[in-house]
Amino acid sequence: MKRLARFFVGLTCIALALGVGCGRQPRAQLIVGMDLEYPPFEMTDAQGSASGVSVDLAKALGESLGQTVEIQNLPFDGLIPSLQTRKIDLIISSMTATPERAKTIAFSDPYLKTGLCLLAAKNSPIQSITDADQPGLVLVVKRGTTGHIFATDHIKKAQVLILDKEDACVLEVVEGKAGAFLYDQISTYENWRRNPETTRAILKPFQEESWAIGLRQADPALRDKVNAFLRDFKARGGFEQLGDRWLKDQKEAFRKMGYPFYF
Repeated sequence: MKRLARFFVGLTCIALALGVGCGRQPRAQLIVGMDLEYPPFEMTDAQGSASGVSVDLAKALGESLGQTVEIQNLPFDGLIPSLQTRKIDLIISSMTATPERAKTIAFSDPYLKTGLCLLAAKNSPIQSITDADQPGLVLVVKRGTTGHIFATDHIKKAQVLILDKEDACVLEVVEGKAGAFLYDQISTYENWRRNPETTRAILKPFQEESWAIGLRQADPALRDKVNAFLRDFKARGGFEQLGDRWLKDQKEAFRKMGYPFYF
């Protein structure tokens, strides 16, 4: 009988390890994937530690769920594959919830609204996305972003240059090699502010977007918990506090220009 009991205990342990029978056991640690090259949302501080809006949001989520948080720094186009292969549990990386992405992963309720716009070269004739799609012009996009997706679907006449890094995309515009960089409003404003002599920020969005937390489609219970956290966090003023801590200048600038900017 003792041998038989040990046999069944062994089978139970194997089943739990493989996620069979009783279901996959949740990690004590919440592993969150983000691309730490998107300040002030995802970045590293002077000590090399993960920092920014999304990092604070991830830590607040972990506290709500009673789990410690580990940040995995991954290239943006590697986030969804890492989620699908269970290397990470969530994506919190300023990711736009698109119909195309929703075919392979699930999304939480949206937590921030923004839009695609243009960082144009100072001497470029570009004034709108329509102006940008002209023969002889070069447009630059960051690989895997919604700017990349938009260009693939809609840019038919201009040449599209696809690069892996935001800084490299900005440099193409600064040096006059590209007429414009298709990117989100917040980053476009920051990149223009850093390069006012060589660039222009055309901040009126040509495509509105919402950011959300990415999850596996097979984790509906976790999605419900994340959505409950987002509702409570917003009700407690958590997003306002994040905005005041990390984005106070940007929020005020957008307000003066008449562009909505809100969580």
